[in-house]
Amino acid sequence: MIQHRARFACALLVLALATRPAHAVNKDLVQIQSQIQDLQSAVARLQQSNDERMGVLKDLVQQNADTVNKMSVVIGGLQQQLRTQQETTNGKIDQISSQVQSLSDSLDEVKVRLNNLEKALQSVQNQQQSIDAALQNMATPSVPAPTSPTGAAAPSSDTPSTLPPLPSSLAPPAPVRATPSAAAPSAYTPAVAAPTVASLYKTALSDWMAAQYPLATTEFNEVIRTYPADSLAGNSYYYLGEIEYSTGKYSNAIKDYDHVLDQFPDSPKAPVSYLHKGKALLEIGKREAGIAELRTLIVRFPHSPEAVQARSKLSGLGVPAVAKRAAQ
Repeated sequence: MIQHRARFACALLVLALATRPAHAVNKDLVQIQSQIQDLQSAVARLQQSNDERMGVLKDLVQQNADTVNKMSVVIGGLQQQLRTQQETTNGKIDQISSQVQSLSDSLDEVKVRLNNLEKALQSVQNQQQSIDAALQNMATPSVPAPTSPTGAAAPSSDTPSTLPPLPSSLAPPAPVRATPSAAAPSAYTPAVAAPTVASLYKTALSDWMAAQYPLATTEFNEVIRTYPADSLAGNSYYYLGEIEYSTGKYSNAIKDYDHVLDQFPDSPKAPVSYLHKGKALLEIGKREAGIAELRTLIVRFPHSPEAVQARSKLSGLGVPAVAKRAAQ
């Protein structure tokens, strides 16, 4: 822009000189050349000043870019640390949940064993009572008092007597105790009782803990078939779901968890059934349904260890733990 102005000024000077007399041309040319040099010097100074300013601006831009890059590196490191901490926390939560679940399973087994001991003690007591009754029935009946050779009744044992003892030839024969015949049937024949729900469940739980899944599946189904309304049937549905979940049969596992939640909503296995059902739904691609199950768990059992895992899972999915209410 400055160069265009200088050229325009030169053109004006040339036009002005064209109207002057010829004797003043040389003097004017010298003056014009001097002015042109001044203009060129000014233009050069302006150009140098602009170059210096551009250099300063470039340095500032470069410094800002370096600062932004450094901040990006720092932020990336912080994000990685946060991810690592979150993964570590999730791993610890899962580990604690597994330990709590193992303790719960062990507690179930202890309860089953205590129930079996109680049943066995009751059975022993019943057998003892039956044996006592049989012994009483086997007791010898009373024998009539012997009579004397003259036909008179012998004196009663309640009546004191000072008579000398009878000779051995005249003494009454000793009473003979009746003994049961060898061929006679026993007075006590214990009946074979059907297996209790506790014994069936204990056997199935032991096989499940030993990873004998096919056998445990059969035994848990037997518990459900024989005692469908018992609370241990709800536990059996849960462990059937766990077997299906561990083998990747998520749809079948969801059905088993539904039995627990629908038929036994107050079961101790309800919270973990919600948790594993939600995870199974996520595994088969039903994201919204899985999120809904996890949120239901948080609402119904907010202080349970499973609710903590559900919150962590929802946080990893990038969704809030509680659904936002629709705008009215």
